[in-house]
Parts: sequence; structure tokens; C-alpha cells
Amino acid sequence: MTVINFNDIALTDAERQPCEVWTRVMGYHRPVSEFNKGKKSEYYSRKCFVEEKATQHLDSEFQACTCAAE
Repeated sequence: MTVINFNDIALTDAERQPCEVWTRVMGYHRPVSEFNKGKKSEYYSRKCFVEEKATQHLDSEFQACTCAAE
């Protein structure tokens, strides 16, 4: 079995393959590279969230609400 250490791999810009990023906009998928300047700015300023953290927050609020109702 061959083990590859990816930290040892160094590529020049000429060897790299461009990666196209797509996102869902208004019900369909489009590449970000085709967005206008304003939409690109909006896309890059978006905040990502982790669903687990969001549901934990809701669970703690729900518990607080049920305790207050007793």
C-alpha cells in the first residue's frame, strides 16, 4: 500500500486545475463566475452555519420556554 503525504505535493499555477463554484439562486443552480459584481459581493459575504449548532440553540430556547411555563 502506498501512502501519499499531500503536504509534500507542491503545484505551480500552470499545473493547477480551476475549480468552478456553483450555488443555488432563485430555485436553479448557476456558476458564481457568471454573477454580476453585486451578486458576487453578496455571495462572498454570506455566512455559513452548522446545522448542529443551530438546533442546539433552539433546543436550549425550547427548554427555557417549557421551564418558564411550569
